[in-house]
Amino acid sequence: MSSTSSSTGSTGTTSPSPPLTQLVRWLGAHTDFPRVRLSDAAERLLLLSVAAANESEAAANQNAGGGVQRRDQAKDAAMRAHAMRRSMVHYRCDNSAKV
Repeated sequence: MSSTSSSTGSTGTTSPSPPLTQLVRWLGAHTDFPRVRLSDAAERLLLLSVAAANESEAAANQNAGGGVQRRDQAKDAAMRAHAMRRSMVHYRCDNSAKV
C-alpha cells in the first residue's frame, strides 16, 4: 500500500521530497536501513531532528512574507472616488442666481 502512495507522490519532479522520505533515503545510503536497523533511541533522535527541521522551515516560510499585508492603493483610491460620487447624488444645486 505504501508503494502506491509513494509512486503517486513522486509524479511532481519539481517539488522537493518530503523530509521523512529524505530521512529514509539517507538511512538507506548510510546505514543499509531496510536490512539493518538502528537502535530505538537513535531512530527516535533522527525522527525528532526531522520534525524540528520541518517545523522551523514551516515557521520560516510563514514569516517570509513579513506577516504584513500591503494595501492596494489603486483599489483604495477607486473606493474613495466611488464613495464621493455616491455622496454627490444627494447634493442639491440651487441655480437661482441673484443678480
